Amino acid sequence: MPGRKPTTATLVCYQVGFGDCFLLSFHYPKDDRHVLIDFGSTGLPPDASPDHLKRIAADIRTRTGGKLTAVVESHRHADHISGYATSAGGKGPGDVIASLKPDLVIQPWTEDPRAKVNATTASADPGKAFVASLGEMHALAASVAPELRRLGPSLAPALNEQLGFLGTKNIANASAVNNLMRMGKKHAYVSYGSRSGLDALLPNVKVHVLGPPTLKQSSAIAKQRSRDAAEFWQLHATTTRMYNTDRRSPLPGAATQTPGNSPAYTRWIRRNVQNIRGATLLEIVRSLDKQMNNTSVILLFEVGRKALLFPGDAQIENWQFALAKPETKALLRGVSLYKVGHHASLNASPKTMWGMLANRSATASPMRLRTVVSTMAGKFGSPTSGTEVPRAKLLAELKKNSDFFSTHELRGGVLNRVFEIALR
Repeated sequence: MPGRKPTTATLVCYQVGFGDCFLLSFHYPKDDRHVLIDFGSTGLPPDASPDHLKRIAADIRTRTGGKLTAVVESHRHADHISGYATSAGGKGPGDVIASLKPDLVIQPWTEDPRAKVNATTASADPGKAFVASLGEMHALAASVAPELRRLGPSLAPALNEQLGFLGTKNIANASAVNNLMRMGKKHAYVSYGSRSGLDALLPNVKVHVLGPPTLKQSSAIAKQRSRDAAEFWQLHATTTRMYNTDRRSPLPGAATQTPGNSPAYTRWIRRNVQNIRGATLLEIVRSLDKQMNNTSVILLFEVGRKALLFPGDAQIENWQFALAKPETKALLRGVSLYKVGHHASLNASPKTMWGMLANRSATASPMRLRTVVSTMAGKFGSPTSGTEVPRAKLLAELKKNSDFFSTHELRGGVLNRVFEIALR
């Protein structure tokens, strides 16, 4: 259909608290095509009603006229897929989305059900035990809840909160996963450079898959960096010390007494051994959390003179393979809308990538880059360590050099903000 082109596009940014949900629609002279990119939350806004995700699903049904062209699951974290969960009565938000009968479901290559447990790419090329490790990640995360109940008040409050959040985020949501497997006439399990399947469904829209790479393309996605001053939005490199510089206790704030019949000289030790156990488990779950982010699908929609970039939660190890390619650099120069990666975290908008977006500007103009982020403060990271989400230093850069919007601005039960995108 060479003569059939979309005239405009709209992006609906839904307020899901800590999570992602975007509806990208292309408007053709005779019909519309709709792509839902992620739908999940691990922390609803404080003013949200209990049926908030159901309300969003109903709004998506109305806006699409009861028909989705495609669903994109960037990766398997709960804050990106929990909205696809179904209910026994068939009235869950995932039931509504399934009723829209998407023609295509796009997922990362690691979700391919035919992939062997030792796959390094989709099913045709088995190798290292990467896919299996993702399954083990979910099993470990599922063990966090009973461990938290057992340790209970013995853990420091901040440690308890972080461990509970990351554990919940990484538990495999069987209902949502199975629903995604069942819905859609076709499935595409994508990696860098592969076909998305969307080109045939969106006439005159080119869709480029920029990530994730397979392990054959880049083994770096199986690893993660905690610090990189050249790429991450940090103030400076940090040094880990066993003791504070003023010689205070390495376990500040620890209680010296606990209830019970233990001898006094064991109480401090017992309390802090439990905290050490919790801290160790937190580091394991945090590492696995980052590994899952590195399987995020990165899609770039190229239509007319506009390019729209949706990277899920992709981190530097996911990005670095694409950023080394000249064709990727050319595509990024034309980006006019950027969905900020991983809720505006420290390491998901590499400075190299950001520097390639030629439409960045401190001056308002019709061509100025638009950035949108779905985020919620206080759920992850710490300002004292420079790891808070959203990262303050990154937000300052986004606000300075783009037309910036955050779902955090939506209050009072408002479901969404709609942006019109001119394509000429």
